[in-house]
Amino acid sequence: MARIGLDVTRTHRYVTHNSEESYRLGSQLGQRLPPGSVVCFFGDLGAGKTTMIKGLVEGAGVPSECRVTSPTYTYLNIYQGPIPVYHFDLYRLSGADEFLAMGFDEYFDAGGICCVEWSEKIDPVIDVSVIRVEIEHLSGDERKITINNLAPDEAPLL
Repeated sequence: MARIGLDVTRTHRYVTHNSEESYRLGSQLGQRLPPGSVVCFFGDLGAGKTTMIKGLVEGAGVPSECRVTSPTYTYLNIYQGPIPVYHFDLYRLSGADEFLAMGFDEYFDAGGICCVEWSEKIDPVIDVSVIRVEIEHLSGDERKITINNLAPDEAPLL
């Protein structure tokens, strides 16, 4: 996987109070991502990974009529826009060997933005320079969202 020139020490932390704020955070992230970015999402079922990815897809310029859904049974959805977004959901994947056997690693160098839910399943394949989005359910609709590896000169998103 190609490195995308990110500083691994850069961390931003947010608390969102509802899904609209999580969506907006994803949208602002999507507006800033260059082609070749790989964003790995971590969090329990229902944490809000797909909600953030919906915002990211919008922020990356994918037309709003494109319906963003989690590809739980197909592993990959592709959303066409100025920069294509490759949305992986690896919940059902057995591991990195299966990911590689399906040729999915080629998307990391395809010039789009890769969003990977359940990326811990493919840890041996993931480069240290990926952007890590960790989502933790606090209470009610509140989420603690930690984003690691943004470029050093990036201002906070919200």
